[in-house]
Amino acid sequence: MALDKQDLKRALVSKKLVTAKSWDDLVLEAKTKRRDITDVLVDKKILNEEKLAEISAGFLDSEYVDLKNLGQIPKDILLLVPEPIARRHGIIAFGMDKTKLKLGMLDPDDLSIRDAIKKKTDLVIQPFLISKGSLEFGLKQYHTSLEAEFAKIVSKQEKGDAAKEGGSDVTEKLKEMAEEIPVVRVVDTLLEYAIFEKASDIHIEPQEKEIIVRYRIDGVLNDVMTLPKVIHPALVARLKVIANLKIDEHRLPQDGRFKIEKDNYKISFRVSTIPVFDGEKIVMRLLDESARALTLEELGFYEYSREIIVRNIKKPHGALLVTGPTGSGKSTTLYTVLSILNTKNVNISTIEDPIEYRMPGINQTQVNPKIGLTFAMGLRALLRQDPNIIMIGEIRDQETAEEAVHAALTGHIVLATLHTNNAAGALPRLLDIGVEPFLIASTMNAVVGQRLVRQICPDCKEEYKIESSYVDELKKEFNVEGLLEVMRLHKVIEGKVKNLEDLPFFRGKGCDKCGRTGYKFRRGIYEVLEVTNEIQDLIIKHAPTSQIQEKAIEQGMVLMWQDGFIKCIKGATTIEEVLRVSKE
Repeated sequence: MALDKQDLKRALVSKKLVTAKSWDDLVLEAKTKRRDITDVLVDKKILNEEKLAEISAGFLDSEYVDLKNLGQIPKDILLLVPEPIARRHGIIAFGMDKTKLKLGMLDPDDLSIRDAIKKKTDLVIQPFLISKGSLEFGLKQYHTSLEAEFAKIVSKQEKGDAAKEGGSDVTEKLKEMAEEIPVVRVVDTLLEYAIFEKASDIHIEPQEKEIIVRYRIDGVLNDVMTLPKVIHPALVARLKVIANLKIDEHRLPQDGRFKIEKDNYKISFRVSTIPVFDGEKIVMRLLDESARALTLEELGFYEYSREIIVRNIKKPHGALLVTGPTGSGKSTTLYTVLSILNTKNVNISTIEDPIEYRMPGINQTQVNPKIGLTFAMGLRALLRQDPNIIMIGEIRDQETAEEAVHAALTGHIVLATLHTNNAAGALPRLLDIGVEPFLIASTMNAVVGQRLVRQICPDCKEEYKIESSYVDELKKEFNVEGLLEVMRLHKVIEGKVKNLEDLPFFRGKGCDKCGRTGYKFRRGIYEVLEVTNEIQDLIIKHAPTSQIQEKAIEQGMVLMWQDGFIKCIKGATTIEEVLRVSKE
């Protein structure tokens, strides 16, 4: 609700629903159980959700409505706000006249979403405060409305089949379903609002009785829509049509792609289908082709890491590797390095799968294994194009690794990604692939290890201190004394600070602007290993990852989790996020 704790206390005391003493007891209970005070009030049956909403509306001088008393919301009004937006922002459109749209909202003071709906509908927004129960009642009507529409489509198709003696061709039937207006509208809504929410992936997962649609936002999957199972064949058919896939192939996985271009964005979609028990699952990866390359500072590289990268990419030849799991932002880091190196005096060529960002002045080649254009083959061809700088999307095999190393040895700057857990692990990984140790030692300049953490929402960020018992838990997994020493060395903290308990940490309380998660957008945490003479000696001796990492720490490398904790102190992310992504 939009009512803060003190206002809620005054409202309830004035209505004689609680006393000042019983309110303090309720607040203590909520704090002890780590629950919201409104949930405790409802559980104790001091008031129900609707009464709470009504009291809050009166105190805030806002209009209140119970959607359950209105019954069925007209479909044309309900669908003015698509389900993903309604679910994420807690809003329901339930009435309108010529110029006004009545909008039920969990938070009527959320001006940003009101402005967004106003621009979309070209109507004046009349906000009403609603309860969570009212919101759920409204959300269920999306399901009912769609189910009725798609039942009609299926019925029409079945009648059409019955009218024909031998039945219609299956492919033609699916194509007809894919062109139906409700199907087109649902797919357009899914795509449009995935772009609006800045999702990186869309998952469409068939279950026994329904279809679950989830968006990956800031690295975390969120349920955004539940669709009736009857829509599944038409939904899959529609996506296959626009991705240029075989519409009647349901037994084998397929891959395709398509693009959506508007005035303010250009988004490429990679589509993957796979048969599962209850139908075909579809996952779409969104790539923003209009996105600009960020700077190293914007990515989250602090000075101690940034200096190593800049120093090593200025060398006349050699390789820079970026490592981490899938989806950790490796390609974005490489594009940023490319943007630094991209001048008129050099020839830059890339071999990628896929091309995620278009960069002016750079020759970008797309891998195509179907015709034999692999990373290794493409790299050999690029070397005949007189390049100064080469970027390889991913080193996957011995052939690509050896070509990359020889390119770095013969006077080229080589940038590439590799899948390892940390920076130090990249060097033994190349040995495992089959590259000679003396070649690795003489060509590698630096290795970046990275992960992505969610940033704290700036609109609901609060400061707090951690308890000593929590620090004791952290000490079981991390060298906390070493962390404090690193912080002192890089002037993050003053010398007199002796414990983590003395430092400020930050978290997001959760608000409507971040979907109640407390997080908004992501940034990287990094470790940058510079290949010094001592580390070259270890590579030649086939030293294990642990020994290489130990030597790098001795020479001043800030570990990934340490970089994460420094970002916690600076208010960028939370301890929980660092723990989530840095545990191997």
